[in-house]
Amino acid sequence: MNRKKFFKKIIRNKNNVKFSDFTNLIIGFGFSIDRIRGSHHIYKYKSGAIILNLQNVNGEVKPYQISQFLKIVEKNALELKDDS
Repeated sequence: MNRKKFFKKIIRNKNNVKFSDFTNLIIGFGFSIDRIRGSHHIYKYKSGAIILNLQNVNGEVKPYQISQFLKIVEKNALELKDDS
């Protein structure tokens, strides 16, 4: 699924979101993996000023973590890069 369609989908429904799809989306917003410790995947934004902590639970992201991400996007006016 392309990133823009997926982003619109998670705005409407934060449940049952595949971890791999969500990580692809946040990479499109400029985040990159910093470290993994247990089930916690820590992502940092380009500048390193924004940190996002995600958990892979049975292949899905927790809904509250999606909500946190959406607030970060809105607060910082982050833009989604194209899929290419």
